[in-house]
Amino acid sequence: MSDKLNVLVLERCDPSQNVSRFYVLRIEPSLFGDPTLVREWGRIGQRGRQRIEIHQTNDSAVEALETWLRRKQRRGYQVRGLVDNGGGGPLSTEYRLAQAFGNGSPFQP
Repeated sequence: MSDKLNVLVLERCDPSQNVSRFYVLRIEPSLFGDPTLVREWGRIGQRGRQRIEIHQTNDSAVEALETWLRRKQRRGYQVRGLVDNGGGGPLSTEYRLAQAFGNGSPFQP
């Protein structure tokens, strides 16, 4: 995984089963500089939930991200987009998803 990767956006859509879900994985520093894996998920168009995992090293955070990516791909999620903010600070969920989804943002009214 690249050090510049900030956000990985996955989605799973199946209209026949009324499934329309997103999953966002990102690695960012905590307030104290520890690498964290931030996971966000929910129904497209809704706020969703968030879980933050603090890791000792960047390598362990990347390994956890790759593990979650494999789990979600086995469940039918597909990579929708990668968002790179140039290594800057955290971005709002709405902004990151709008960047990944373009005009099809799940946060459009």
